[in-house]
Amino acid sequence: MALPTAAYGAVLAMAAIGYTLLQNALISCNGAANCTLATAVGKDIKGKLWLAAYVTALPLAFVSAWISISLYVAVALMWLIPDRRIESTIRR
Repeated sequence: MALPTAAYGAVLAMAAIGYTLLQNALISCNGAANCTLATAVGKDIKGKLWLAAYVTALPLAFVSAWISISLYVAVALMWLIPDRRIESTIRR
């Protein structure tokens, strides 16, 4: 069960890395000082936690698959809470 769990974690980690790279590219295209997205996401603690959890869960899959699965579920539950940073920044 360790290998499929780690493979699933690798896919999730790649998605998180892709999201982070896209966000950084969008911010750098517009300049951080003038970018509404940069203002909205700020330090992006939620995004960094998301990425760190997936990267941590990868090697943990070989220790205990259930620990990795619980980290995957925790990240999914974290994203169930709506992130209204962009909406509130655009409204201002």
